[in-house]
Amino acid sequence: MDLNMLRQFLVVARLEHLSRAAEELRVAQPSLSRTIARLESDLGAPLFDRAGRLRLNAAGELFRGHVDRALGELEAGRRAVAEVTSEGPGSVRLASETFLTFTDPLAAYKQAHPDIEIELHQMPAAEMAHRLIARDVDLCAASQPIHSRSGLESVQLLDEAVWLATPQDHPLAGRDSVTVEELADQPFISAHRGHWQRRLLDRLFAARDLTPRIVCEGDEPSAIAELIRAGLGIGLVPALARRSSPDAPVAWIRVDDPQCRRTLSLYWAAGNRLSTAARLMLTTLAGWNWATGEPQERR
Repeated sequence: MDLNMLRQFLVVARLEHLSRAAEELRVAQPSLSRTIARLESDLGAPLFDRAGRLRLNAAGELFRGHVDRALGELEAGRRAVAEVTSEGPGSVRLASETFLTFTDPLAAYKQAHPDIEIELHQMPAAEMAHRLIARDVDLCAASQPIHSRSGLESVQLLDEAVWLATPQDHPLAGRDSVTVEELADQPFISAHRGHWQRRLLDRLFAARDLTPRIVCEGDEPSAIAELIRAGLGIGLVPALARRSSPDAPVAWIRVDDPQCRRTLSLYWAAGNRLSTAARLMLTTLAGWNWATGEPQERR
């Protein structure tokens, strides 16, 4: 059992698909299959269920947590030594579901610390806990809760209303508010399942035993407002996006439900000694005034 074998296992565990894992790792699929089989032989137990689609089983999930922590500690040690021995300011790795929210604070951070290298990793919230524990990233920002048995620390960055956006000529345009029941038959433009906007939409409807009618779903939340403007449907858009595009040719309507909100939080591994660059990033994001687009101290 070597480090390369463990790293390959983590990729297969994350993707639960041998051919896609082999493509990401740039190895031959038969070779990767033999590596996983050899690892299972060393452990004396299968790590995946192979009936139909490849699935990580209970033993695999348990082992994955230990591998995440072990490789994470090695990576943390490597970065700590590099920070101590290097004269440079280092780097920070930030993951998020989308980076449109962070354009201004990232620009301010880079202006204040021009020598620090910023790595941005876009990923679904479901991957974030494992990537934090494995020290693949330093900080993760998500608009939905992230859970981990190993424990994470977090700080809330933003809590805001989420609005319904419609084309300007839509029958609901001009209304101050609308109930979820009134939206039952409306065509929705939404992000894919797993994204916070889709989770919120599904949750609002499920609370009323309803199912939203999705006519378009994709991986580009930033395109939702544009598709709404084009008249293809309606959708949920956070208040921050509304403030950043006040002249967008869509109608904004309040959803009559107190749960129609977004809470954006920043996460990092509990007990993890953040690098200087990561601590500066945490301070910048936690101290940002999202309403004005400036650091808090500038108010």
